[in-house]
Amino acid sequence: MQKIETIQQFEQLAETKPRFFFMKHSLTCPISAAAFTDYQSFLTSNGEEEGYYLAVQESRELSSFIAEKYSIKHESPQAFLFIEGKPGWTASHWNITEKELNKL
Repeated sequence: MQKIETIQQFEQLAETKPRFFFMKHSLTCPISAAAFTDYQSFLTSNGEEEGYYLAVQESRELSSFIAEKYSIKHESPQAFLFIEGKPGWTASHWNITEKELNKL
C-alpha cells in the first residue's frame, strides 16, 4: 500500500492503472482507524490488488480534487475501487470492511 500526496501522483495512477483501490483516511478519527485496519488487512490478504491512500489532514487539496473531479461528496473515511480511471465502487465509514472489500 502506497501513500499518495499530490494531484499529479493520483492522476498518474488513474491514467496508468486499470484497477486499484484508494482510501481517504483521517489520522484522528477512530472510525477511520478501524476502516484503515480492515483496508490494510484486505490488501495484505489479496496481494494481487493494488491499494493506495491519502491522509486527509496532510493532503486536503488532493482529497478535494477527487471529490470535485468525480462528483462524489467527500467523506472520511472513504474508500474507492477505480476501474479504468473512474470510481466503480465507493463506501464510507462503517461500510468499509474487509468483508465488503472482498466482494469486489
